[in-house]
Amino acid sequence: MKKNIIAGLDLGTTKVCAVIAEQDGTDINVLGFGAVESTGLTRGQVSNLTKTAEAISQAMDKAQTIAGVEISRVNVGVAGEHIRSLRHRNYVTISNPEKEIMREDIIRLKEDVKTIAIPSESQILHIIPEEFIVDTHSGIEDPIGMCGSKLEAVNHVVIASSTSLRNIQRSIERAGYEVGNYILQPLASSASVLEENEIDLGVILIDIGGGTTDVAIFHNKSIKYTKVFGVAGNQVTRDIRESLGIVTSEAEQLKKNYGYATQKAIVKEEEILIKGVGARGNIKIPVTLLTQIIHVRMKELFAFIDKDLRQTGLKNKVKAGVVLTGGGSLLHGCVELAEEVFGLPAKIGVPEEFNVPIPKEIQKPEFATVAGLIRGLPDNIADEADNIEKNKVNKNKKQFTGFFKKVLDFFDEL
Repeated sequence: MKKNIIAGLDLGTTKVCAVIAEQDGTDINVLGFGAVESTGLTRGQVSNLTKTAEAISQAMDKAQTIAGVEISRVNVGVAGEHIRSLRHRNYVTISNPEKEIMREDIIRLKEDVKTIAIPSESQILHIIPEEFIVDTHSGIEDPIGMCGSKLEAVNHVVIASSTSLRNIQRSIERAGYEVGNYILQPLASSASVLEENEIDLGVILIDIGGGTTDVAIFHNKSIKYTKVFGVAGNQVTRDIRESLGIVTSEAEQLKKNYGYATQKAIVKEEEILIKGVGARGNIKIPVTLLTQIIHVRMKELFAFIDKDLRQTGLKNKVKAGVVLTGGGSLLHGCVELAEEVFGLPAKIGVPEEFNVPIPKEIQKPEFATVAGLIRGLPDNIADEADNIEKNKVNKNKKQFTGFFKKVLDFFDEL
């Protein structure tokens, strides 16, 4: 069986991660992985083309060296405050004599969604059906082959800034690569850390990165909500720096080594040595003081998210709780704070095997997105530009079910 090389790229505010995998039938084998410090992005958006391109080049070089292969196209995870989403319902009439719903009818629905009015300098990133309705029969996951006079769809439409996407594209091209697909980061993360039962019962996915926090709600096997918040790990680091009068690098180390999101999680009362700067000598502070600084910002972030979810009316649909991913979730007590603010059970989401073995080095919350890029991509994604004309069908789609199959279907029909 023909093998296919897949490359994914996660552009974060604090790190750029690249992964290269080989798909052979239903097997996906990770060949190489590379991660480097990111200094050219701010809150998920490119702020310095040259630095971003250099980071991409370094991460890809590491991954290619380990993999022993060279690639030219990469699939890119997208986040940032420019991301917006909306719910849209549309329909088409079934005109063939047998009234049988065909794949072409699904494509017509998607093409119709592309005509909706959106802000200038914006473009549709994803159109993901939440459910289909055939005549008066609702809650249908896959209508192909059914009979009816009218096919409706309730769609989750993700919108992104065209300028932001162009800057990402230019950074990648400057590094010597082409963009295969843009993929919303919460979608990629969900494929690596969420179970089908969680997506069915209702779950909140919160990916706390360096510059942004990505939030998604899934319910009844569909995505219902996506939003990006501009408060994340770097803001916590800045709070520590400003409060204690120390340099950013030391503030980051204090956060990682001694940081707690809530006083309740402190295991041992201890004093932390703070190195002096300039004429100021070394000082010691209690770990409770550092915790207070961190707690204020993290509680604010969770409160923002909780308020937004309550306003949407979706929170009461969540029965499986909260799943935290991203580097920011590694703060001690983050789970406890989430449970306190949301009033729901919470856990850390770690990429695990989902018909796809992954190396231990990326089985960490901060690599949820890049791990998901491996799993959530069909084998012909490199031909995305031609998919709608060629109407290709992914032979390996049978290994995915429910929501993940919908994501694969989406890519096939772009």
